This record gives sequence, C-alpha cells and structure tokens, in this order.
Amino acid sequence: MNQWTELLKMDDIPQLGARVLRTDTMDIAVFRTAQDEIFALQDKCPHKGGPLSQGIVHDNTVTCPLHNWKIDLNSGEALAPDVGCSHRFPIKVENGVVYIQLAVESAVA
Repeated sequence: MNQWTELLKMDDIPQLGARVLRTDTMDIAVFRTAQDEIFALQDKCPHKGGPLSQGIVHDNTVTCPLHNWKIDLNSGEALAPDVGCSHRFPIKVENGVVYIQLAVESAVA
C-alpha cells in the first residue's frame, strides 16, 4: 500500500513556478499552476534531460528550458510533435498542505 508523504505548504510554491524535491534516486519537480493546481513530475525532460523545474509553466503545461519541449503536467507526456514522457507522481492537497506518493504501484496479475 502506498503512503502519502507531506512535502510542503502550497503557498511555498509560487504560482506558475516549481520547487524541487531531492531524493536518493532522482529530483522531483512540484509545479503550481495559475489556477492553484499542483503536479509532480521527475525533474528531467524526456528529450535531453533538461530540468523541468526551471521551465515556464503555462496552463497545465511546462516548457523545458533547454529545447522548448512542452510537457503535459497531468500525464508527463510530451506534446506533439514531440514524443516521450517524464514520470508523474500522485499529489494531493489537504488544508493547504501538499502530499506526494513516492512509491510506484505494482501491477496486479
């Protein structure tokens, strides 16, 4: 069973910006849209590994700062014509506090 881990307060993430969670295995970018939606993706563009946390957030998309690839924050998928995906992490907000699920769910056979 996956557990939720408290990250930070939503107000600690600027609107149209990101904060980075550093783990032992990867960096995770936590984004906040203009509509106060929160998303979390591996902080690595699927194209050349650019830091998505340093990109420009617009609508529910982030544009990689290296080569302008647009990544959908809902799915982590690159928008056409580009192809690729950054791993997405489940996020929830309760009483202004952001929580993340770091464990990867295993498939049921």
